[in-house]
Amino acid sequence: MSAIGVVSSCSCLHPGVWLLKPGMQKMSSLSLHTAARCAARSYYEVLVLGGGAGGITMSARMKRKVGAGNVAVVEPSETHYYQPLWTLVGGGAKQLAASARPTGSIIPNGVEWIQSRVTALDPDKNCVWLENDTKVSYKYLIIALGITLHYEKIKGLPEGFHHPKIGSNYSVHTVEKTWKALQDFKEGNAIFTFPNTPVKCAGAPQKIMYLSEAYWRKTGKRSKANIMFNTSLGVIFGVKKYADALLEIIKERDIAVNYKCNLVEVRADKQEAVFENLDKPGETEVHQYEMLHVTPPMGPPAVLINSPVSDAAGWVDVDKETLQHKKYPNVFGIGDCTNLPTSKTAAAVAAQSGVLDQTISLVMKNQLPTKKYDGYTSCPLVTGYNKVILAEFDYDAQPLETFPIDQSKERVTMYHMKADMMPFLYWNALLK
Repeated sequence: MSAIGVVSSCSCLHPGVWLLKPGMQKMSSLSLHTAARCAARSYYEVLVLGGGAGGITMSARMKRKVGAGNVAVVEPSETHYYQPLWTLVGGGAKQLAASARPTGSIIPNGVEWIQSRVTALDPDKNCVWLENDTKVSYKYLIIALGITLHYEKIKGLPEGFHHPKIGSNYSVHTVEKTWKALQDFKEGNAIFTFPNTPVKCAGAPQKIMYLSEAYWRKTGKRSKANIMFNTSLGVIFGVKKYADALLEIIKERDIAVNYKCNLVEVRADKQEAVFENLDKPGETEVHQYEMLHVTPPMGPPAVLINSPVSDAAGWVDVDKETLQHKKYPNVFGIGDCTNLPTSKTAAAVAAQSGVLDQTISLVMKNQLPTKKYDGYTSCPLVTGYNKVILAEFDYDAQPLETFPIDQSKERVTMYHMKADMMPFLYWNALLK
């Protein structure tokens, strides 16, 4: 896989999960520490795979249960990113540096950081294998390996990103190219894509489109832009209440939406994007572009494909209410790497972490889990430089809103929550 296709954590974030929970106002551990990298011991009571939002959150919770020295996090990356900010980085509203922290500074104090990569899982023997043939055993395993980006599944990528006028908010390597393409736009087609795979934060491919439209309006270029949203889906958004609101915005701002349309090739030297008609497989259409924002195909991390812990598609196979593995009772999953039938967002991780915490507590006492996850997830749909629709919903795609207002309306307050409050809560509440 290319360097651009990194395993990464979730993309959207919910305010209410923290704001409404008692005890979350305690910010006593605001000061950052640097975790020591360590050589893996041969055994831990709780082993966490992945240092994204789900992995760090659960390692903090497990530290309180079994003691820091009994918990380890396996994570190869030196840097941890708060990826929801990348929507605003791509739109020029935030700096990329603001989304980053050293991994060592966000791992809970005393929890061991094994800076390595998982190469195999052997749940029948309660162990995993790391690089350099290192074997680590566990009593309880939490899998939080995130999702993998597959730019290489689009012909012409990732090498096409070396050309101008093309970017992607989903990778640290390409998000600043989105802002450059946005600024350099003169006239012609501006195309925004949504792939034919599961994705993290299904609203993100649209958010940059609305920001782009607002930017060109502000800079006097809007009349020269033909904005197109080419999506593999048959709907603009999976929850009708928010879909209706978005369709009104799309109509008002004169944006063209092409459904069942999947990006299969980028000819960056010619500024051409090739799309397959999913209703007529094999039939393609070529669009010239002046700007192209690519949302890559995504899938489970390679180590999970054909793994004993995964379903046929490669996602960790967990009970959708308890997050306990369906076959291995001492194995659990959280976040983007699981087959939970809900949107893959950090808001989902925040909700899942509380349920999983209680599930593991009961399993440790040889009791059956009772707390149930309802599929809650959230996506703050950025529709301008000071506007957000806060979508919150459950497994049944029914709104599950935090505030006593109509959250399908664009609001300035929700924008400031997305841009300013949520990053603070992420670093200082969720991860701790």
